[in-house]
Amino acid sequence: MTLAPHGARVSTHEGADLPITIDDITSSETIRAELAAEGKPVLLGFSRGKDSLAAWLAMRDAGITVVPYHLYLVPGLAFVEDSLKFYEDFFGTRIVNLPHPSLYRWLNSFLFQPPERCAIIEAAQFPEPTYEEIADLLRNDLDLPGAWNADGVRAADSPNRRMAMVTHGPVREHLRKVSPVWDWRIADVRDALARHDCPLPPEYEWFGRSFDGLDYRFLKPIKDNAPEDYARILSWFPLADLEIFRRDLTR
Repeated sequence: MTLAPHGARVSTHEGADLPITIDDITSSETIRAELAAEGKPVLLGFSRGKDSLAAWLAMRDAGITVVPYHLYLVPGLAFVEDSLKFYEDFFGTRIVNLPHPSLYRWLNSFLFQPPERCAIIEAAQFPEPTYEEIADLLRNDLDLPGAWNADGVRAADSPNRRMAMVTHGPVREHLRKVSPVWDWRIADVRDALARHDCPLPPEYEWFGRSFDGLDYRFLKPIKDNAPEDYARILSWFPLADLEIFRRDLTR
């Protein structure tokens, strides 16, 4: 499988020379050292994006055992499955692959569904689990009681994420949630990827980030670059073609 080179088309609003510090918040280096000192595996929500890759690499460098899990938006997309297999081989670790809460939410709201499917979907009564519920299920299934659940959230990624970090902090004990690279800049992320020769998934060449939705930004590049996967999306969301038709019509 051909993956995009590290750093490919990664955009940022960050000032590369400014350190990320927030008063009274522990540095990510210290957080990683404390996680390592606990000596217990840490869950990682792995989106296949640059920040979750950076979090995985940083925790691995700190001597933390990482238990990654991925949440798929559409079942069976080859470009997603191929990249998961690549990263399993790269890290030498199995990646648990589960449905994303958005998949259930999209189906329950009849997103891009023809009328004849609506009654069937309604009768199915799909659950809409929260991220915390998924983490709890993983803790139970993997026999990891109380395991921390890590993400790749960085304060410098956007004003909203910085505000969330100021408000909630990178360690939320009541949720067992932790952001182990919260103070990293984009330069730190790129450096970690380069040092470990860790490539980004192919969709960074298509739309500059990991697959994250069913709007035109993602659908059109997938249709152009992975037509079989686009057909797979249409098997689940038959009217998604209208998103491309609507956007192209208004251009």
